Amino acid sequence: MSAALPPPMPTNPLRRVAKDLSRERAATVPFPPGELRPSVARTRRVVLDPLPELLRCYREYGPVFTIRVLHAPVTMMLGPEANHYMLVSHAKNFAWREGSMGDLIPLIGDGLLTIDGLAHKTARRLLLPAFHHEQVATSVESMVEEIDRDLARWGDGETRVDIYDWSRHLALRIAMRALLGLDPDARAGGHDPAEEWEAALGYYGRDLFVQSLRGPLTPWARMLKGHRRLTALVNQEIAARRRGEGDAAERGGIVSMLMEARDDEGRPLSDAAIRDHVLTLLFAGHDTTTATITFMLYELARNPHELGPLREELDGVLGGRVPTAEDLARNLPRLEMAVDETLRLYPPAWIGPRRSVEAFEFDGKHVPGGVHVNYCSWASHRIPEVFPDPDAFVPERFAPEEKAKLPKGAYVPFGGGSRTCIGMRFGQMEVKAIAAMLLQRYDFGLRRGYELRIRQTPTLGPRDGLPVAMRPRA
Repeated sequence: MSAALPPPMPTNPLRRVAKDLSRERAATVPFPPGELRPSVARTRRVVLDPLPELLRCYREYGPVFTIRVLHAPVTMMLGPEANHYMLVSHAKNFAWREGSMGDLIPLIGDGLLTIDGLAHKTARRLLLPAFHHEQVATSVESMVEEIDRDLARWGDGETRVDIYDWSRHLALRIAMRALLGLDPDARAGGHDPAEEWEAALGYYGRDLFVQSLRGPLTPWARMLKGHRRLTALVNQEIAARRRGEGDAAERGGIVSMLMEARDDEGRPLSDAAIRDHVLTLLFAGHDTTTATITFMLYELARNPHELGPLREELDGVLGGRVPTAEDLARNLPRLEMAVDETLRLYPPAWIGPRRSVEAFEFDGKHVPGGVHVNYCSWASHRIPEVFPDPDAFVPERFAPEEKAKLPKGAYVPFGGGSRTCIGMRFGQMEVKAIAAMLLQRYDFGLRRGYELRIRQTPTLGPRDGLPVAMRPRA
């Protein structure tokens, strides 16, 4: 299997519209029923607040339906059976790259998230050793050091902080150091990588029309500027390691592993391929953690009856010390349940955009080949027949005996099958480490009048951050 990158994807929005319209006309079977007429109002609802719209359509049309977004009909498949069909039993009939995942290429390059077929299998095989259980366990010490370093800055008084912004900087440092072997204090041209990520990702939360604009002052141009700066950071690290310079040659991590890797034909990865895989892992390795820890604190602040027992567990097991890998993996079951429930309510991989390869039938309805077909874990996790009282924060749903009762495909916060998030274990360990140390040391409360508004960029995140007051526990 070759490690070569696939051909580049076009980024011209007019060409994409033309291709979508052409494939719709070429459909050999009708689309599933749903909302097929063009509607600007519906498109805005789907883009800005998709969850209510998707759940409404699920109630009206069932687990497979079509909803036109701007110019293109998108077939949605919701629920456990639909998730299992797309992710596991018939996964080969759904292409990632020509779904909407290709939209990420201008920012993160062409890495593990955006490639299909043999190229993806090769890349996953090369990266998998970095995410084995033992390797993740050895990363916990670095995680804890970075968390301890950050919390020490807050001092002994009340600290007002935007948890979303704080956790982005922290999670990026952890990903750079513990996962990739990069210098977390490195800068390309003096720019802060966390700020560059936040600004660049903002492009994907804009209106679709605004995303289509091109020119020097558009969000597209701002996103490309962030890409250039982040690329410069990774390129300078690769170049330093190639030259064997000082600390760079000793840092190890995934960067070194990729530089030493060979595909099945004995060929090394190009620097461009290494760069794109590293950018992809930087994105996935910090953005999902940032969102999950933020949403978890939000729910615990709103549900103090769940915070009390969780603190008792942390105090009883840890007694004020920092957690070990063994603690995070096995000794904190209530924390594990709280993380699982947070991921149910706010799954990082909230949408799974695909394109069908061939026409197929599901739940008695035909779906054409070559068209957009998406699953949505965010909506599937809120179906009351699967998760009663779905909007409530109830960690006990994920007690071992309850979790075992869930049907296949019911809980898919990190996708499933051969495309399950490769860094899932690392991310969960990191979230638990941050939560354990934060909750042991601090009380916190939401800003008065705060209301959560969610944006999709492309993972879920709070549109207005999460402003809280942190006070050392008595």
